[in-house]
Amino acid sequence: MTNSTYTETLTSAEAKVLKRNLRKSERFGLYKALLLILPLFVFLMFTFILPIGSLLFKSVTDDVIPTEWPALTQSLAAWDPAKKQLPDSQTYSNLVVDLQKSIEDDGNSRVATRLNFQQSGMRSLIMKTMRHLDGMDLKDAKQSLIDADERWGQIGTWTIIKFSSQRLTFDYFLNAFDYTRDEFGNVVHNAPADSLYQDVFIRTIVVSLTVAVLCVLIAYPVASFLAALPSKFSNPLMILVLLPFWTSFLVRTTSWIVMLQTNGPINQFLLELGLILKPLELIYNRFSVLVSMTHILLPYSILSLYSVMKGISPVYVKAARSLGAGPIKAFFNAYFPQTLPGVVAAGILSFILAIGYYITPALVGGADDQLASYYIANHVNTTLNWGLASALSVLLLGGVMVLYIVFVRMTGGKGMKLG
Repeated sequence: MTNSTYTETLTSAEAKVLKRNLRKSERFGLYKALLLILPLFVFLMFTFILPIGSLLFKSVTDDVIPTEWPALTQSLAAWDPAKKQLPDSQTYSNLVVDLQKSIEDDGNSRVATRLNFQQSGMRSLIMKTMRHLDGMDLKDAKQSLIDADERWGQIGTWTIIKFSSQRLTFDYFLNAFDYTRDEFGNVVHNAPADSLYQDVFIRTIVVSLTVAVLCVLIAYPVASFLAALPSKFSNPLMILVLLPFWTSFLVRTTSWIVMLQTNGPINQFLLELGLILKPLELIYNRFSVLVSMTHILLPYSILSLYSVMKGISPVYVKAARSLGAGPIKAFFNAYFPQTLPGVVAAGILSFILAIGYYITPALVGGADDQLASYYIANHVNTTLNWGLASALSVLLLGGVMVLYIVFVRMTGGKGMKLG
């Protein structure tokens, strides 16, 4: 073997070793990176992914009735309310059997609560029926149940139980859109007097958009002024913008109750000036909600705009003025387009934060000014209707995600496209 051949062979072997070592080093680097981000991943898993996953799961599943009344659930699976006939006698017998079995662990109470979510009065029906179980003959269960309460002879009662006994259900989402089922199982829109959530979501969007627009309109000149100042002046003033973050959220909301009440400083000041003859209704209405929410969210908009405006060189406006443009034309042609990423970011941040607000509208708003988050909290803490609360939360989350996707499309993932 010649020296050249030996050298080529040695070089080829070394190259293979180098490639193998390089791949090994890359794998080691990958494993090291994964280990470094593992704590963050675990944190996100338990604080974000699992709660949201549980929320999604709870909004479309319900196993209370299938667990407590298994025999009746199986019987009703084959029953079709569209045929406009009551279930057979065996279904009535299975209901009695399940009622008797679920007495010991208080399962009937859980079922009654679940059914009462679908129609008021179902809980009283179940509780009343339980008092008539003693000595009830299974062979004549149908007539005995109807004698105990005539509602057992109505198709609508059984329709509610049938659709509530399905483990996979979309009834919570139907309720969230103000839809329900008639006695034959058909999906119908609620009567105007019973409709609620469509108006709530429209109100939530309108209030959130209004607050976002107000925040941007007020924050724009403030951020522009701060960005134009030298750092030795802008930094102390920025502390005033950050100061609300160091004040309790509840304190800031409560302060507006004091300011806007009938005998508060604002009304007293206007009366002293003679601008009004009697105190204005400034609290517990839409006005107080908009004012307080705008005040609380304004710093977020100022910071978003300031971060963009600080990076814009004044050369562009000066160049436009030197070319003959007036101050207004120079502003809209040379300066404003460059601030659009900040405008969109401030608007979308304010909107997303406002759409989930609960405490502020609950404290300063009236009965017709509560947002979607108020009803979600009410179903979680008061009515314990977690399924409907989950469905409302999913719709709220879905709306925010759609808005975020639109924002990403508009900005190309980097920022607002100019020109």
